[in-house]
Amino acid sequence: MEKQKFYYDDKIVKLFSWATVVWGITAFTVGLMVAYLYWFPHYMDGISWLSYGRLRPLHTNAAIFAFVGNGIFAGTYYSTQRLLKTRMASDLLSKIHFWGWQFIIVLAAITLPLGLNTSKEYAELEWPIDILVALVWVAFTVNLIWTVVKRRVRHIYVAIWFYISTAVTIAMLYIFNNLELPATLTKSYSVYSGVEDAVVQWWYGHNAVAFFLTTPILGLMYYFVPKAAKRPIYSYRLSIIHFWSLIFIYIWAGPHHLLYSAVPEWAQVLGTIFSLMLIFPSWGGMINGLLTLRGAWDRVREDPILKMYVVAITSYGMSTFEGPMLSFKSLNAIAHFTDWIVAHVHVGTLGWNGFLIMGMLYWMVPRLYKTKLYSKKLANQHFWIGTIGILLYVIPMYVAGWTQALMWKEFNPDGTLKYGEFMDTVTEILPLYYMRAIGGTLYLTGALMLVYNLVKTVKGHKVEDTAAEAAPLKPIPGSRQPGEDFHNWLERKGILFTVLALIATAIGGAVEIIPTIFIDSNIPKIAAVKPYSPLEVEGRDIYIREGCNNCHSQMIRPFRSEVERYGPYSKAGEYVYDHPFLWGSKRTGPDLMREGGKRPNLWHFNHMYRPASMMYGSIMPNYSWIVKNDLNASDIHAKLKTLKALGVPYSEEEIQNAPALVEKQAKEIAADLEANGVEKSPEYQDAFKGEKVDLSKKEIVALIAYLQRLGTDTTKKVETAKK
Repeated sequence: MEKQKFYYDDKIVKLFSWATVVWGITAFTVGLMVAYLYWFPHYMDGISWLSYGRLRPLHTNAAIFAFVGNGIFAGTYYSTQRLLKTRMASDLLSKIHFWGWQFIIVLAAITLPLGLNTSKEYAELEWPIDILVALVWVAFTVNLIWTVVKRRVRHIYVAIWFYISTAVTIAMLYIFNNLELPATLTKSYSVYSGVEDAVVQWWYGHNAVAFFLTTPILGLMYYFVPKAAKRPIYSYRLSIIHFWSLIFIYIWAGPHHLLYSAVPEWAQVLGTIFSLMLIFPSWGGMINGLLTLRGAWDRVREDPILKMYVVAITSYGMSTFEGPMLSFKSLNAIAHFTDWIVAHVHVGTLGWNGFLIMGMLYWMVPRLYKTKLYSKKLANQHFWIGTIGILLYVIPMYVAGWTQALMWKEFNPDGTLKYGEFMDTVTEILPLYYMRAIGGTLYLTGALMLVYNLVKTVKGHKVEDTAAEAAPLKPIPGSRQPGEDFHNWLERKGILFTVLALIATAIGGAVEIIPTIFIDSNIPKIAAVKPYSPLEVEGRDIYIREGCNNCHSQMIRPFRSEVERYGPYSKAGEYVYDHPFLWGSKRTGPDLMREGGKRPNLWHFNHMYRPASMMYGSIMPNYSWIVKNDLNASDIHAKLKTLKALGVPYSEEEIQNAPALVEKQAKEIAADLEANGVEKSPEYQDAFKGEKVDLSKKEIVALIAYLQRLGTDTTKKVETAKK
């Protein structure tokens, strides 16, 4: 049969490759800025858009969607065309995907520092950007599946399986998790509340790690590791087991992020069981990757690309062993909310994602430009500096996590907490935070060496689409052929393969989420719990805007140490009006679930302006602008109407009178501040330079209103019962 001539679209690969480099440096730099805020908490004082709570989601989004995302797309476009022996189905869709994705990243880089933030982990972008993400992702998915359909090879190689599963599953996850009702152009509220929102969010959050940071990277591993090693993949059968078991099991594991929480026990158990099962397919993939290098170990000692792949695959194995171990309740009770989780996450991000993508760039970019890598020696130096950086980052964070957990739970012989002040833990682990910043600096240094090496490599060269030829795919009957096993047959059926992959990932989410949302008995109601007042709604939105949930949890687990430290443990019914939930993932500061009524309003005023004045040694940055900013409650009607549409029982009278209710409660708090001498406080004097201002019109009163409300509905009931 006569072969057809065509050209691979290498220009789109070039665009995504350089976007990976640019956004990678950006993500690492922002991460380093965040790390140094632990060391020098006041070096960004007064600059709201560079505060910790706004930079942290910018860093995570830049690392995941900008750096890793562009790296995935670069490798996917390069390998897909060569594996399927065809150009991408649509150059237009490829361009829409690239430019649309970069536009989304720029919008994120603008809106997140401005505080336009939904607070949901890895899904912080507001609703107009969410719609754009969905549209651009659909363009990518259509282009990928269309290319699979028009391929010139009969069987779909294993890397393509992982790309397909990524495309369809991320679409499902992102759309369902980000269902929200807009109140304004820049503000929306999740359609889910409290426990429902937590289950859906961590179904998405865990599987964003699974299907954005794992399955596509595995697809890249299955293509680029054999290419660099010049060896076939170790086991085709193992890759089949790895793929189907991984995508089916992974989707169930989300609730292991919510152990000991107010989530129904049956969901927590399911999350634990499937998390433990994950070890087997995950390690099957790791073994398949490492054993592909059999016979090439002499080259590993010399080749920086293979060394990076070894560290990447080993990091994958470490992360996917540790994750299931952390789903044991006994270990989760220790690790959750601590820096242990930060270490765990960064083994995967810096080691698995970072090194595999960097190794891919070292291998792929010279081939795109049809030249050789500028300096193999420099790449080797990058490997060692980056590896040392990873170790200096994660080891101190493991130690910090264990230190936090042990100190939080330790009691004196008389039954009192040995470390009653949360600050005791913070000051103990500060040297470990300094080491982390040094490790991050080394990792960024290595990445800059990569940039220099690649720029020197491509200097004087340009990318031209690569010519190729292949025979057209000869049609054969759709039924299985003699001697053809089921999976070989399935690999011929691209659309059926895609549908089955989607079904495999949809089952777990449906089983866990549908009962949580539609069976009322899973979330018992508490009559004493009432909706937030209009001023408290504004305060909660300020809390979200400033990213306070990045450092403070609102979930007291049923442990003696936590009940002693914070108050009664959390119940599911306490969160029914929380759109979105704010349980948090880490305690850099204390839990705030029962903060209401613990401290006077003046304490909160001074603490937000200058935390160290109220808590010696605090590393919390100053939030002076909240004290100085005027409160803008012009959208309160729209916000309450939206929340009512989501089931929060506001009356029409409350909605109509919302501005007056905001003013009334604000004046009460301002009057209390004045009665307690706020005008004489150094914080007030510094903020307003001795000038008398109407505090009822400042954002700080709204935030105080929210903080003073937290946890008081049920504790008031308990106090009344005792009386």
